[in-house]
Amino acid sequence: MSFFSTRGGACATASQAILNGLAKDGGLFVPSMFPQISLERLSTLSGTSYQNHAERILRSFLEDYSIAEIEEAVQAAYDPSAWDDHTIAPVKTLEENLHVLELFHGPTLAFKDIALQLLPHLVRMAAEKNDEKREITILTATSGDTGKAALEGFKDVPGTSCTVFYPTDGVSDVQKLQMATTGGDNTRVIGVNGNFDDAQTGVKNLFKDEAFRAKLNEMGKLPSSANSINFGRLAPQIVYYFTTYTRLVKRGALRMGQHINFVVPTGNFGDILAGYYAMRMGLPIHRLICASNQNNVLADFFESGTYDADREFFKTTSPSMDILISSNLERLLYEYADRNADKVKEWMQQLNEDKVFSIGVKRSKELKKIFWADYADDDMTAAEIRRVFDRNEYLMDPHTAVASHVLQQYRMKTGDQTTAVIVSTASPYKFAPDVAAALLGADAVEDLDFFACAKRLEKLSGVAIPKQIHELRELPVRHTATCAPDAMEAAVMEALK
Repeated sequence: MSFFSTRGGACATASQAILNGLAKDGGLFVPSMFPQISLERLSTLSGTSYQNHAERILRSFLEDYSIAEIEEAVQAAYDPSAWDDHTIAPVKTLEENLHVLELFHGPTLAFKDIALQLLPHLVRMAAEKNDEKREITILTATSGDTGKAALEGFKDVPGTSCTVFYPTDGVSDVQKLQMATTGGDNTRVIGVNGNFDDAQTGVKNLFKDEAFRAKLNEMGKLPSSANSINFGRLAPQIVYYFTTYTRLVKRGALRMGQHINFVVPTGNFGDILAGYYAMRMGLPIHRLICASNQNNVLADFFESGTYDADREFFKTTSPSMDILISSNLERLLYEYADRNADKVKEWMQQLNEDKVFSIGVKRSKELKKIFWADYADDDMTAAEIRRVFDRNEYLMDPHTAVASHVLQQYRMKTGDQTTAVIVSTASPYKFAPDVAAALLGADAVEDLDFFACAKRLEKLSGVAIPKQIHELRELPVRHTATCAPDAMEAAVMEALK
């Protein structure tokens, strides 16, 4: 299968797309077609392991990887000993027609582990396939969870290094501590004195800068990405939409072929885009419900057809969604522009220059047939954490609570009671102070540090504190570098010395 740039300037194999991360024209790699998974084939997957689902689905996209290579990568990434639930992505039932897909049982307690435990293996194999002798230099921007997951995935992987940029005041305390304490001789963490969009734009500009690439080449290094702009990040996320469906069928909560809704807390649009790809491959999805926080640029886009990033930026209790420029939306726009790369390039140029573009009434109507969107501010999020805990005795992190609130709004406004799955992207213990404040009141936790808040949550909920949180208290801080948004190239060069 070939992969094309959304901006028309490149064609690549799967391994080349994964190795390079971003096309040289600034576009994102997309598959030339969507391989189909029939209901009959889906039935054969029902009851099989997460690993088996991953092998079958990834094979459909990664055609220049051998079956043996995909099996090796999948088995290494999803070794049950590295996950605190052997099913990798368990589905919990809250009530009839309402389920939660838990994606936080990996090493860093966030959904990014699903892809970033696999990506280093795919990158290493891609380098071998393309006779690439240079060091693969991973450059990644994070709004909170990608950074630690990328660092953990690439830590001490031969022939690679991993440099992560994060907004200095735009991640939670535990997210920052997780990154700052990362070990490994090939990892670097750099705070950017700005927001996530500054960090993400800076990384994307580095990829497009031929002079920067030339400097790295002279150093024997090839830049690549672990952000969801890399198709190697996106492909593994498709898998859990299929595993969720077959597990619900197996337990009798769905009939094979019955439609389902997924509700996804959304920032950079990669997670929900994976659901769209699954739908295009034949998974019976009725609606993809896009849940935003107060930075509701996506909710407004799906309502109006106009993407307007020229607005106030808010720091919220769901920091991984504090994003105004959602990079993966470009892949969706490519499909709704009938794969017209010139049109996508025009929209992206308008976004870059004016911070706004419109896709037109017709395309907007087409999007609304599949996507529905709304948002929750911090007060709504806290109220939803309380509501779900009181009603279902289930502990949600703020990102998951945003999705849960938006689902309630969707059902109230549309009357649609289709079986729904809330995609839960992080452990509540990654955001213990905000979750504890939502349940106990701000006054009850205002004098407590992060670890004390976690203890209060454990006592209240009976849900054990993950060992990854316990370990943080004792780990030394190794990474303290910061830079201005316009000094990211210099910071990379200093880090790579």
